[in-house]
Amino acid sequence: MTYATVMVSLALDQSNEARLQVAGELAERFEADIVGVAAGQFAPPLYFTDGAEAQALIEEGEDSVKRRLAGLEAQFRAAMRTRGGRAEWRSAMDFPARFVLAQARCADIVVSGGQSPAFSDAFALASPKDLVMQAGRPLLVVPDRAEWLDLRSVLVAWKDTPESRRAVAEALPMLRKAQDVTIVEVPEHDDDRSAVMAGVTDVAAWLARHGITAVARVPEAVRGETAAAQLEKIAGETGVGLIVAGAYGHSRFRELILGGVTEYLVTQSVRSVLLSH
Repeated sequence: MTYATVMVSLALDQSNEARLQVAGELAERFEADIVGVAAGQFAPPLYFTDGAEAQALIEEGEDSVKRRLAGLEAQFRAAMRTRGGRAEWRSAMDFPARFVLAQARCADIVVSGGQSPAFSDAFALASPKDLVMQAGRPLLVVPDRAEWLDLRSVLVAWKDTPESRRAVAEALPMLRKAQDVTIVEVPEHDDDRSAVMAGVTDVAAWLARHGITAVARVPEAVRGETAAAQLEKIAGETGVGLIVAGAYGHSRFRELILGGVTEYLVTQSVRSVLLSH
């Protein structure tokens, strides 16, 4: 397995430098084609107007979105000019999440920026929360402060679920390039720690059969400390540059509700995260 096509989702109102850098590196490492995607919609004002004034306002707003999309295309092509492989651009006047989700059919992996806990504008960017739950492709979430795709040390945040199994399988190309791989499962307070370790050891053995040496680790459960906090502590101790994890969540009343660890991984701003659902 490899990545033959990398897709990078750009935002109208958010920094794109980090995700472009990492997506370009990813395409270069795997000799993959790269597709840049972006979309935007004019957000109508809250106040009321009609007639010619309303039409002029709509046209002006749509022209502004088109200019910003053209600017993103220029930024994408400039960033990919020195990269190997074929670069393609796709954009539309559409809701970003809807457009990017449709285009993801042509990619092996989608690269997105991270998301702050604050409200994000659905007219200007495709939220990684929407993408990871609906794209049907692994999502690489790149924080704005990332300068490169650091695969020297990778942490697999394991939980024995279909999402975790899928995430590790889809991360195999990156894991093969990593220098150190650590598989970590944070046990619940009532878990049998020896049984948890046996499961993590199974994953390490499976990776070994794919030519990847991995260390299995099960920390002691700490009362009052969340799984996300424990993962962050281990990631910091081992100098992790990438976390691989399954994504958990569901849609409720059209609002995406993510699990605690998934929410943390999408919003943290230190290291890149590969998520699969």
